[in-house]
Amino acid sequence: MTRKIIDMRSRPAFVHDFYGATPGTGEYEVAKWLNRRVGSKHDEHFTRSVNTEAFVAEIREAGITAAVVVGRDTPNLIVSNAQVLEIIAPHPELIGIASVDPQKPDALDELERAVKQFGLRGVNIEPGFGNPPLHADDPLLYPVYEACVGLNVPVFLMSGPTTPDLDYARPEAVGRVARAFPQLPIVCYHGFYPYVNEVIGVAFRYDNVYLVPDMYIFLPGGRLYVEAANGFLRDQLLFGSSYPFRAMAQTVGDFLNLGFQDDVLDGVLFNNAKRLLGLDI
Repeated sequence: MTRKIIDMRSRPAFVHDFYGATPGTGEYEVAKWLNRRVGSKHDEHFTRSVNTEAFVAEIREAGITAAVVVGRDTPNLIVSNAQVLEIIAPHPELIGIASVDPQKPDALDELERAVKQFGLRGVNIEPGFGNPPLHADDPLLYPVYEACVGLNVPVFLMSGPTTPDLDYARPEAVGRVARAFPQLPIVCYHGFYPYVNEVIGVAFRYDNVYLVPDMYIFLPGGRLYVEAANGFLRDQLLFGSSYPFRAMAQTVGDFLNLGFQDDVLDGVLFNNAKRLLGLDI
């Protein structure tokens, strides 16, 4: 049976050295290392995505219907919203998510421009990577949450084991944001791993919290996401490959073998993302 799939977290390698764009660099070796850590069978698979056309060809070959390309805006790593737009514009199977650094004075203007002018479908922020780092419920972030509510787009919070200080990856703060903004869809990239039990507890309490465990669903403890999706979390869990840090086709195959109930898979792979992002595909 062929299933429709929306990959909620994907980036072509060529856009930044952090993603393995340049062989021979330290960043390239880190990309290979991370691929090995999360179970990629070939740690240099990402070298294929040397341009957008090669990236899209790989998406199609992996059987992925659409892929979400995510921007970055942190003090140490920027993939601009203009870059995201340039990548996705010629390809209907690519969907853009903006990113802003809430500590920049123009963050709200950039957020509005990305959504209204560029047509990007949500906004990614990375509080724990900020300077200074912030918890997700820091009042400094509330104007971003309010703007997302006003623009009717979800906010994406990225946090996980690569966060410089794991204290900023704790999911309790997400619960406080979900309580303060009940109309705001909050998408947790990396599933806030390793705090799997805790983030599942937050999602149990607040149905405006969505989890994208992406590559961490394959690590120890990741099966708890599957167990939850086979129950109450079926409408709140979404698939993500985290490419280029895990191979697309391998990740699709591995995901299908994690033990999801058959009647859950269409939602997790496609329908939940389609509904969340308001897609007509």
